[in-house]
Amino acid sequence: MSGPLMPKATAIWLIDNTALTFDQISDFCGIHILEIQAIADGESNLGIMGFSPVINGQLTTDEIKRCEEDPAAALELVSSDLPFVSSKTKGPKYVPLSKRGDKPNAIAWVVKYHPELKDSQIVRLIGTTKNTIEKIRDRTHWNILNITAKHPVLLELCSYEDLNKAIIKAGGDPSASEVQINTISELP
Repeated sequence: MSGPLMPKATAIWLIDNTALTFDQISDFCGIHILEIQAIADGESNLGIMGFSPVINGQLTTDEIKRCEEDPAAALELVSSDLPFVSSKTKGPKYVPLSKRGDKPNAIAWVVKYHPELKDSQIVRLIGTTKNTIEKIRDRTHWNILNITAKHPVLLELCSYEDLNKAIIKAGGDPSASEVQINTISELP
């Protein structure tokens, strides 16, 4: 995290309750100095309540006192032991209409080359349903004659890393899919 939580509310609290310079508050909160000046003059953000970074655990009173004594010093956030939030989600993602017809082909490949994968893992990887997986395994899918096993990574339905993680978690060998990718002469 590069700045405080709720930077404008934090800036209001720092202006009202400390003797920090506008430059220090601006650098800490990531807000332009002119906006800090407008907040201090009462021209901007009239409805926002101040938010204490000390109570929230983002600053210490010792850090504020250190910076009040030295106007050239910069405020530093208290380091946190919490893990950083990942920007990538594990949930379902949007698949364009043109790619949705490729899902049965990807399922057929996974079922053929990695039968150790559970249905729930295939559902997460490709974004399909257990019913579709069962129909492809039983060869009762309505379009089974036109389904050909194609690698899901080449069809851009999942990432290579996610596929390997799922294979390893299921107790399989991910090198089998690497060999197949290297022997493919043309893309689907």
